[in-house]
Amino acid sequence: MAVKVKIRRPRYPEERANGARYHDPFWKRALRFCLVAALACLLLFAAVFGYYYVKYQKIVDDRLNNGPLFASTSQIYAGPREVRVGQKLSAAMIASELRRAGYNVNSALGSFQLRGDTIMIKPGPESYHNSDGASISTPDGQVTAITAENGVSLKAYELEPQLITGLSEDKNRTKRRLVTYKDIPPRVVEAVTAIEDRRFFEHGGINVMRTVKCAVDDLLTGKKSCGGSTITQQLARGFFLSPEKKVKRKLIEILISFQLEARFTKQQIFEMYANQVPLGQRGSFAINGFGEASQTYFGKDIRQLNTEEAAMLAGMIQRPSYFNPYKHPDRVMERRNVVLQSMVETGALTESEAERAKAQPIRLTSPNVDASEAPYFVDLVHDQIVQRLGDSDVSRGTLRIYTSLDPDLQRAASDAVTAGMVHVDEMVRKQHRGNKPIVYPQVALVALDPHTGQVKALVGGRNYGVSQLNHATAKRPTGSIFKPWVYATAFAQSVNGLPLADQGTFTAVTILQDVPTTFTFDNGRQSYNPGNYKDEYHGDVTALYALAHSLNNATISLGQKVGFENIAALARASGITAARGTPAVALGSYDATPLDMAGAYTVFANNGVHLNPWMLSSVRNDRGEVVADFTPEARQVMNPKAAFLTSSLLEGVMNYGYGIAARQHGFTAPAAGKTGTSHDAWFAAYSSNLICIVWIGNDDYTDVKLSGAIAAAPIWAEFMNRAIKLPQYSDMHGFSPPDGVGLYRIDKETNLLADETCPNDYTVAFLTGTQPQSTCSRMGESEGGFLSHIFGGGHNEQPQPPAYNPDGTPVEPPKKKNFFQKLFGGGGDKKE
Repeated sequence: MAVKVKIRRPRYPEERANGARYHDPFWKRALRFCLVAALACLLLFAAVFGYYYVKYQKIVDDRLNNGPLFASTSQIYAGPREVRVGQKLSAAMIASELRRAGYNVNSALGSFQLRGDTIMIKPGPESYHNSDGASISTPDGQVTAITAENGVSLKAYELEPQLITGLSEDKNRTKRRLVTYKDIPPRVVEAVTAIEDRRFFEHGGINVMRTVKCAVDDLLTGKKSCGGSTITQQLARGFFLSPEKKVKRKLIEILISFQLEARFTKQQIFEMYANQVPLGQRGSFAINGFGEASQTYFGKDIRQLNTEEAAMLAGMIQRPSYFNPYKHPDRVMERRNVVLQSMVETGALTESEAERAKAQPIRLTSPNVDASEAPYFVDLVHDQIVQRLGDSDVSRGTLRIYTSLDPDLQRAASDAVTAGMVHVDEMVRKQHRGNKPIVYPQVALVALDPHTGQVKALVGGRNYGVSQLNHATAKRPTGSIFKPWVYATAFAQSVNGLPLADQGTFTAVTILQDVPTTFTFDNGRQSYNPGNYKDEYHGDVTALYALAHSLNNATISLGQKVGFENIAALARASGITAARGTPAVALGSYDATPLDMAGAYTVFANNGVHLNPWMLSSVRNDRGEVVADFTPEARQVMNPKAAFLTSSLLEGVMNYGYGIAARQHGFTAPAAGKTGTSHDAWFAAYSSNLICIVWIGNDDYTDVKLSGAIAAAPIWAEFMNRAIKLPQYSDMHGFSPPDGVGLYRIDKETNLLADETCPNDYTVAFLTGTQPQSTCSRMGESEGGFLSHIFGGGHNEQPQPPAYNPDGTPVEPPKKKNFFQKLFGGGGDKKE
């Protein structure tokens, strides 16, 4: 079948002219030229694009193939918390702690089941412990029974240690906690994509329309402030490029984004972004990634974030410093609510859900990095690990470093220091004179277990972000907190049957002379002229009174009798290694660190056994296999009897000496301790389950001009008041004497055994057989005679330590009597 095709001819002249033009050779050549030019441009663009694509592909390859994207840092863990029968602790509280440690249904660390007031715990293959589980019953919020899997009753059970922090990655002190995509709650993904990149799961690396719009805006305004980058572009910039805003860098960013999109899934890209994104600064550390940020700002694992918390973190991405929640909570609240509204627009939230989230306040954890991450403690741990294992072993892999730290006690220590230094600063300002700048003192606090030597809490300064100098390990003159070693040496000699010259066996009521004295040493070639505080002297005093009121000359006179070298030897055995056998040793003139002194006081609190303070327990690899275990060092340096007798004197310091300052600040549990004042202010004291040392002083070694009683003791009391409220330290109790030591009630007036006729008494420890043999009602029979008592002869007439009520107020002291009043009774109202 034939088909006829009718070709339309131009009807009008202009159409015929145009047709002629198309067939004109000039136009044909022009058209060919344009096509060739376009093809050439396309080929040139392809060549340039290919060149740079290959060039930056190599850069990307080198970055991706040169080890992991993120440095594998070692993790620092706290000590395992011990649950004991009798503690005030609920099953729900135990479950909460296990969740924070990482226990869940599928965790290799372990799992648990909560059934009412009972919790069943099963450690996993990567647990710090072995696989032995236990069941803990807590009716009415108190632990009543702990049962092992095999049915054996236990007195205690250790929980999985908590993660404190990771070591910083680099010289910039970057901190991050790596998370996987499955760890990230959907709300975090929804919040980030809603505010940063709504088409993230749809585009191929760049949002073309958004990029063009931002390019036009920047061109018109000249500010280069429009944020058109996708999440992939932000990741490319963070990993491979500088933050400068230039066209060339933007083009390279796009090229690298294509590379990343071609290599990874969207989930992998988001995971990398979630670990890389900068989210502010805390102290001297840079916070990178949502894992670290959730712990920093909310004190919780990323998996526990709720909607409003996820929105806050997503809102901070734009300008982390500007949206610092601690400094600018109003800005952060406004920005968070913008994110929540964006989530409504993307369908992630309903309007009602968003409104409920907007109504919530911003709840942040403490901004004090010292409280949550114990940075001074962590620095010490890092130094010890490097010293023992080598720097390469620490930096090359993910070690699990298990320590002695108690996170609850660390928070108590940091908060106590913060509160206490406010009052110290007030005192410094009040005593300031002249136009010179005020020098505010530094501080250190060390708390350890007196029976294990574990360092439970450590604060090394006022603010780690301002100064990383660790004052807990800085050597300073110890002052009067050293004096107990003088009395301990005397007790040790008494236990060994060595009497004091002309005074018999040394006891708490042995008379010492507190008078101006020149002491000689070095075979008489050198002399020493000490003085008491305010040059006040008390004459004949008991040893108990001399230590309670920190009398210098009385203490040195005792030191001369027992031998200064003997005192120094005992001090060195107790960890005060700088001590030397001179008269000045008795007043604490030789240096030691607060950490050293915490260890030294274990001698008194632990039956004469010295424990070196320790922080490192065990180091394991990422599979839970032991790399190294560390054993604490312990040594018996004093007879337990001598240790308890010294401790009894230190109880006197707390109850009717300068240590009463701690009682006046509300701490009433049994305790023993000593104030110290040199150029610095010290307070060293302990209960049955905690030793705590507080030091305050100036970095330039100038006199802080504050006594230990008014500056350091209140901080100690603040800390101990917080500690005793924690379940693990709530069972503080009195000190029990060893065999061969007895507790006796002594009359304050006569220093003889008290009976019903002299109720104004106090308790004193004596080596069995060395206590007074007469009672206060029969004072003349063997302790000096009737007239001796009346006229003040012998050793009974002396200043006596005042008594204090439980609230810290002084009990009215006994009235002084004149001659006729001593004979016939009566007396005046004047106090001593």
